[in-house]
Amino acid sequence: MLNAVEAGLAPAPSGTGLARPQPLARHGHLRKLSIVVVAGALVGCAASRPLAYGPDLQGFNYPYPVRLYSFKTQAQTYAMAYMDVAPPKEGEGARPSVGAGRTVVLLHGEGFCGATWSSSIAKLHQAGFRVVVPDQLAFGKSSKPINYQYSFQQLATDTRELLDKLGAGRIILVGHGLGGMLAARYALMYPTSVSELVLVDPLGLEDWKAKGVLYLTIDERYALELQNTPARLKQYELQDYYAGHWRPEYDIWLRMLSGLYLGPGRERFAWNQALTADMMFTQPVVYELGELAMPTVLIVGALDRTVPFRSSAPPAVAATLGNYPELGRLAARRIPRSRLIELAGVGHVPQIEAPERFNEVLLQGIENPPEAPHSR
Repeated sequence: MLNAVEAGLAPAPSGTGLARPQPLARHGHLRKLSIVVVAGALVGCAASRPLAYGPDLQGFNYPYPVRLYSFKTQAQTYAMAYMDVAPPKEGEGARPSVGAGRTVVLLHGEGFCGATWSSSIAKLHQAGFRVVVPDQLAFGKSSKPINYQYSFQQLATDTRELLDKLGAGRIILVGHGLGGMLAARYALMYPTSVSELVLVDPLGLEDWKAKGVLYLTIDERYALELQNTPARLKQYELQDYYAGHWRPEYDIWLRMLSGLYLGPGRERFAWNQALTADMMFTQPVVYELGELAMPTVLIVGALDRTVPFRSSAPPAVAATLGNYPELGRLAARRIPRSRLIELAGVGHVPQIEAPERFNEVLLQGIENPPEAPHSR
């Protein structure tokens, strides 16, 4: 059982690393950037007080029942939240020939949670699939550790333990953004357990460090995370996720994320975001894409220009990063049994921006996986 500090309900003790450091002077342009407050109000929130959620996203509703998997990892006990949506019963409108006896696992991206797959869960359920959707540690309704050595290998191991407990068997694995990096790592570690792989605008299709992005320490990243406000988060998402076009249906996901930064667990959440950002920056999977042996579908928004580390990149370097259509084409050439689907007019989050179109291509990709290896 989690104690009050582990559950995020009490302040962390001194000496835990959660003091508020300031960005170092050696990154002068970052320091200037980090104190800019973007003007504007958070659409859809009360003007006087934006919503705040509990440390594990208490108060934010998911579309399906959420269960908690309690497990021991790195000498501590934590809880991984997940939704496990059973296939429809006979007569509930499913297409049994499509998903009967098959399980799809959906992995969320950075700044998101399992609930962002809501429309895809419904579509896959209707097609007869069992759908399992975990929140990784550090995100959503899962625990936010204070001393955790994050790696994609560790998160893949945690996810594998959950799926084994659920008896998921051989799975179709779908990952978005950061979840795409994790899905690729999972597929590399457990290739016989993944029948098909779908990568949706996955991060990590380029090595930011090798391209010249500056390294920030975890303390520096934590200091920047603490400065996030609803307005700053909206500006980032508007630029990087939604190609400069905001629609009201995006508000709920902005409220979800900003509510964690505004709530009583803000410092713990910010610390975990700093840790997972360091994981993304230092553990690229792009060099191993050629080792993915299973049928793989890449779904990429034609307008996606996401650069998670834009603020720590020199301007000349930043201008060369985040061209996801081109990165998708390069990745598809590296993966032996792959198909690239490019969605016109869509940015980084197609399951939210164009859910009907995305769900159609997702099902098509699952039903008709690329079988023959192509020449590279």
